[in-house]
Amino acid sequence: MNAQVFLATSDQGVTRAELQADGQWRVEQRLGQYKICCLASSLCDETVVYAGTRDNGVLRSSDSGNTWTPVGLAGNTVKSIAICKAHPATIYAGTKPPALYASHDGGTTWTELESFRSLRRWFWFTPAEPGDPYVMGLAVSPTDPNLVIAGIEFGGMFRSTDGGKTWQGHLQGTSRDCHNLKFHHTDGNWVYQGGGGWPAAVSADRGMTWTQPRKGLAWSLYGMACAADPADPAIWYVSAAPHAVFPELHKMPRGHFDGEANAFIFRKRGGGRWERLAGGLPQPLDHMAYALVTDPEAPGHLYAGLSNGDVWHTADHGDSWRQLPFNMTRIQFSLIKL
Repeated sequence: MNAQVFLATSDQGVTRAELQADGQWRVEQRLGQYKICCLASSLCDETVVYAGTRDNGVLRSSDSGNTWTPVGLAGNTVKSIAICKAHPATIYAGTKPPALYASHDGGTTWTELESFRSLRRWFWFTPAEPGDPYVMGLAVSPTDPNLVIAGIEFGGMFRSTDGGKTWQGHLQGTSRDCHNLKFHHTDGNWVYQGGGGWPAAVSADRGMTWTQPRKGLAWSLYGMACAADPADPAIWYVSAAPHAVFPELHKMPRGHFDGEANAFIFRKRGGGRWERLAGGLPQPLDHMAYALVTDPEAPGHLYAGLSNGDVWHTADHGDSWRQLPFNMTRIQFSLIKL
């Protein structure tokens, strides 16, 4: 993996940070004419990146985020994208209003997975944005291209074992307020969710059954990003904050308050309790870690992208941290490392 490029969704467009030959970081804006909702990169080709937009479908870059081309679903708001590791030309896109589409040719053509629409219920709504709910979490198994899991904010979590032709109902033990959803990089048995109410959920049997370990999280019940160590699926992380702080119970969750998020990053190892990570990391984080990113080629490494654009890095599973010497202006939910 090329460790010298980061891409993040910002207030407008994509922020791109690249390490130059002189050791300095160059930070530039791309796609300023678009509202970017999400990013996804191909694990098989680090130069290929997809972006979901508001009202403009899917964009693709073949040069690590320097230049972009529309590749379909024009007119749709695409809130989540997942790339199949086993078949990189297979891509899934989740939209607002909640629908799912699949492409098997790298985004050239798309087909709606129509059965997904039948899952919608009257109580689905979005506390974060006005209007329709949307597919916030989307993940494909690294070992089974037919195993797809999708999560709604706020609605439910759903699982398909036939590439999206049919779906199970809401997965018990997961949060209906899905914020982040990931399979392990190589072990298709393990799936992780960050969400509201139940800050973290995990499955070790391909998403069939889930548990919600809470010991050690204290009052940090509003989960956001999740990630897992590439070498050990039993080591995983979640960012979380208090759901609300009295007397502000009527307002948005505390984690979205820039400058006073009162958030933390937690680590869980095997059957142990959650551990609050410090080691140089601000305590608490004034800005929510909207993105947690691991490196498939570097076990123990974790990157945390904060809402104010700062990026923090640990090389020892979170025992010690350093802030990287650049700022991405703002990170809104998606950060990827190429």
